[in-house]
Amino acid sequence: MISVIIPTLNEAGLLPDTLRSLAANSSPMEVIVVDAASTDETAAVAQRNGARVIRSPIKQRAGQMNLGAAQANGDVLLFLHADTLVAATALEAIECALKNPDVAGGTFVRRYNHPSRFLKITCRLADWRSSYFKLFLGDQGIFARKDIFTRLIGFSDLDDFEDLDFSHRMARSGKVVTLRPPVISSGRRFGNRPVIRTFQDLFLACRYLSNSRKR
Repeated sequence: MISVIIPTLNEAGLLPDTLRSLAANSSPMEVIVVDAASTDETAAVAQRNGARVIRSPIKQRAGQMNLGAAQANGDVLLFLHADTLVAATALEAIECALKNPDVAGGTFVRRYNHPSRFLKITCRLADWRSSYFKLFLGDQGIFARKDIFTRLIGFSDLDDFEDLDFSHRMARSGKVVTLRPPVISSGRRFGNRPVIRTFQDLFLACRYLSNSRKR
C-alpha cells in the first residue's frame, strides 16, 4: 500500500482537486493530511474526501511530513503538495518502478498550470535536473520506500529545501527514478512574475547546494 502524505496550512481551496486526482487511482492507498492548525476548512475538506487528518503542533513542512510518515501504514510513502494533481496512473507507475529492488524511490516529471512559456522551459530543465543530478523538489511529488525513509531519518529539520536535501541523500542510498505521466503543480506562487520568482528560487537553491557541500 502507498501512503500519500500531504502537509497543509490553509489549503481548503485547492486541496479537493488534489484529493480527487488521487481518488482516480486504482492502487491501494491511504491519504494522510498533516495539518498545521489551518484557520480555514482544510481539515474538514480532507475528511469529507476520505483522508485521515493528523494535527501538527508545528508549521514546518519537513516536520509535518515526518509526522505523517511516522503514522503511515504503507510500505511506500508519497509526499505530495496540496496543490499538485497526479494522473490516474501515478500510483501504478510507482508500483511498477519499485518492482526493481534496487530502486529506493524517485519523483515525477512536473508541469505547471500556468500560461508562462518561461515556466514551460524551466520544467524541461527540471526534467534534466531530476534525471541527471537526482535532485527533486517537493512540487514534483517525492516517493520512497518506507524502510529507506526511516533509515535516512526522514526529512532534515530545515525550513527550506528539505526536498533537495532528502532527494540527495536518497540518491546516495539507492537508485532513484523520474516517472511519467507528469504531475500538474499550481503556478499560484509565481503570480504575474514567473521570471523573477524563478530566478529567486534558483539563486536560493544554488546557495543551499553550495553550503551543503561545505558541511
